[in-house]
Amino acid sequence: MLLGSGELGKEFVIACKRLGQYVVACDSYDNAPAMQVADERRVFCMLDGEALMATVAEVKPDIIVPEIEAIRTEKLYECEAQGIQVVPSAKAANYTMNRKAIRELAHTELGLKTANYLYATTYDELVKAADVIGFPCIIKPLMSSSGHGQSKVDSADELPKAWEYACGGARGDLMEVIVEQFIPFDYEITLLTVTQHDGPTLFCAPIGHVQKGGDYRESFQPRIMKPEHVKQAQQMAEKVTAALTGAGIWGVEFFVSEKEGVIFSELSPRPHDTGMVTLALTQNLSEFELHARAVLHLPIPEITLERQGASAVILSEAEVYTPTYSGLEEVCASPRSYLRIFGKPNAHAGRRMGVVVCWDKLLDDNDALAASQIALRDRCKALAAKVTVK
Repeated sequence: MLLGSGELGKEFVIACKRLGQYVVACDSYDNAPAMQVADERRVFCMLDGEALMATVAEVKPDIIVPEIEAIRTEKLYECEAQGIQVVPSAKAANYTMNRKAIRELAHTELGLKTANYLYATTYDELVKAADVIGFPCIIKPLMSSSGHGQSKVDSADELPKAWEYACGGARGDLMEVIVEQFIPFDYEITLLTVTQHDGPTLFCAPIGHVQKGGDYRESFQPRIMKPEHVKQAQQMAEKVTAALTGAGIWGVEFFVSEKEGVIFSELSPRPHDTGMVTLALTQNLSEFELHARAVLHLPIPEITLERQGASAVILSEAEVYTPTYSGLEEVCASPRSYLRIFGKPNAHAGRRMGVVVCWDKLLDDNDALAASQIALRDRCKALAAKVTVK
C-alpha cells in the first residue's frame, strides 16, 4: 500500500511490479502518476486519520510505504502494532515528517554537526528567533516538501513576507517554523543510503544538486568530493538511519564546506527527487530498485557506479488541465538521453511535470570528469528546456 502516488512513487511501483508485487496506490487526487501503473487505487485525504485506518482495514496490506509528508503518521504506529511492515519504520516516518523531531534527534541526541536553529509558533517568536540566529537566515515550515514555504531572509524587513510564505507552504495542521543559520557552504549533496533487513548499510555515490526556492532543479552523479568528506557524510548517514530503524532507501542531505567540513541538513526515508539521476543507469541499480529490494528484504550485494549522469526537470509555466507536451522528438533524438513524463493530470506554474536524464562514460581523472560533467549538465538542461507543457 503506497501512501502518496507522485513521480517517485510511480518509479517505485514499476520496480515492485518487476518483482511480482501487488500494489495499491493512494493519494488525495485521482489518476496520480503511481496510480497509472499500480494494481488498484484509493483516493482519500491521508491527513484524515480515520480515513487512513479505514483504508488500511479494507486493503489489509502486508507493507505500507509512505511516499509523501502529508500523512497522519502517528497512525502508522497502530499499523505496526497490527503486524504491518511500515517502511522504513513508523518511527522513521514520524520523525522525518517533522523538521523539529529530526533536527533534535540529529543535533541533540546523536551529536551531528548542523546549522544553529530555533523554532517559532508566532510571528513575534519568529522576530526574536531571527534576531538571535542572525541574518541571513533560512525560514522553513516544520512540515513541508519540495521547498514549499522555505525562504532565505537577509534582513528583518523581509520577515513578514517569510512568515506568510512559510504558513502558506506548510503541510498538515502544524503551524510552526524553524529558523536556521545560513551556512555559507561550497556545495550540497544527497547521499542515498540503503539500510537492509539483514545486511550492511550501503551508500550510493554522492549526488550533487541545484535547488531554486528549496526545490530541486537539476542533479548530477557522482559529485566529486574529498575522500574525507565522503567518509564524514557516510558516518553521519549511517548513524541517523540506524537511530530511526528500518529497511529502505534514505535521501540524506548535507552541506559541504571546504573549511567547515560536512554539515547535516535533512533526510527523507524514501527515494529522493535528486536521485532521479539514477534513471540514467548511473548505478547497477536505480534508487527505486534499491528501495524495492530493501523493502522486500531481498539482498543487495553491492552498489556500483557505472557511468556519470545528470538530470534536469521539466516545469510547467502556467495552470494547465489535461496537459500535452511539445519538444519530445528533439529530446528523444539526442543520444545518451532519456525522457520521463510523469503523467500528472493537471499542472500549475512551477509544477514538476517530467525530467530529462543524460549520461556519459565515467572518467578516472577528476579534472577531466569535472569538465565532462559541466558539458553533460549543460546538455541535459538544454534538452529539458526544449519540452513545453501545453
